[in-house]
Amino acid sequence: MVIQPYLFFDGRCDEALEFYRTALGAEVLSLMRFKESPQPEYNPPGSAEKVMHAHFRVGDTHVMASDGRCQGKPTFAGFSLSLGVDSNAEAGRLFAALSDGGKVQMPMDSTFFASRFGMVADKFGVSWMVICEKE
Repeated sequence: MVIQPYLFFDGRCDEALEFYRTALGAEVLSLMRFKESPQPEYNPPGSAEKVMHAHFRVGDTHVMASDGRCQGKPTFAGFSLSLGVDSNAEAGRLFAALSDGGKVQMPMDSTFFASRFGMVADKFGVSWMVICEKE
């Protein structure tokens, strides 16, 4: 069994995918637009060029994404994506990249459980915990 996050960007998926490519080195493995759907009757109005389904990889983790209902109001609540890295320098670099246009929830610092840890909501509202347990 595998659990994979599926993020709905409500009309901003292309922008999010490009942001994660730049910030995290994400690699888009597949992408399907609503105009390619075999059942267009279920597509949101005006969604032809929007992302119906995307599959991307960050490191060893696979994530899926979509524009969902394409209403322009993505909401992400009740969860965080935890990004584990091997060095303090990498933690700082990724935290800074995810913070660009976002909101720092807990500044990057050393803690009793990690050499570096910080929490940030990126510019789409996705909450991230960046952690380097031990360098």
